[in-house]
Amino acid sequence: MKTRILENFTVVFAWLAGLVLLSGVSLLLGYLFFKGHASLNLSLIFGDTPPLQALLLKQRVFEGLFPAVAGTFVLVVLSIAWAIPFGIATGIYLAEYAGPRVKRVLDALFDVLSGMPSIVIGLFGFSFAVFLHKHYSDRIGPCLLISSIALSFLVLPYIIRTTQAALEGIPLNIRLTALALGATRLQNIFLVLIPRSVSGIMSGIILAIGRCAEDTAVIMLTGAVASAGLPRSLFSQYEALPFFIYYISSQYADSEELMQGYGASIVLLFLCALLFVTAYGIRKGLSHFVFYRP
Repeated sequence: MKTRILENFTVVFAWLAGLVLLSGVSLLLGYLFFKGHASLNLSLIFGDTPPLQALLLKQRVFEGLFPAVAGTFVLVVLSIAWAIPFGIATGIYLAEYAGPRVKRVLDALFDVLSGMPSIVIGLFGFSFAVFLHKHYSDRIGPCLLISSIALSFLVLPYIIRTTQAALEGIPLNIRLTALALGATRLQNIFLVLIPRSVSGIMSGIILAIGRCAEDTAVIMLTGAVASAGLPRSLFSQYEALPFFIYYISSQYADSEELMQGYGASIVLLFLCALLFVTAYGIRKGLSHFVFYRP
């Protein structure tokens, strides 16, 4: 009887917690769209520049969000590109090769890294940029490359942990089948374990995408500025939507500029949704290829 009451209480509490969370998110999104929907138009993105001319890079956009959207997209793609190979490789090592002592030490280090404030990662990136500028080249400073490297450190724990958990969660019978048939350990990892872990690994990558797209503390110290235009190279400064939102919300001169901040927030949400949908589609496609290929 007591067990049944406890189970019912747990179910009710779980539903209430879910409803509270859903209500909070809905209220936040509703307020954001209520305040910013009026500013959603092509001029918010492209300003006075014809959209086709801006997309073809024939004219520069001065009063729109297009450079910030492009900078955010390039920043996220670069950061994920740096983080994926190192994160997956480290997750494989922890799950398949590391001994108990090494695993405990690395687990503690990655737990510290995952809980580290983003401003500390930003200071690390800024110090790295200053070091390169002083000792190697005067042309190197806070830039797109430094920002992407710093952000990759910020999101590494997501990819490492999800890769490790996905590999360790594979049933023992599947883990031993290929080995029993004569496959090497490396063949077992790349031909059996990783294909079975694609869904979990991609979940970590999706989380990392969201973390890269929303962070402000790192990029404001490592290369993001208010008016840089489209990023010309990896060593140039750039614009990004999170920094634009921070800048405009702290220094707006009138209600029209504040509305631009709300509009930029909605654009950032749409950009994140686009990246999430793309990553989810890749995950579904890879899962289908792995499990249903002839």
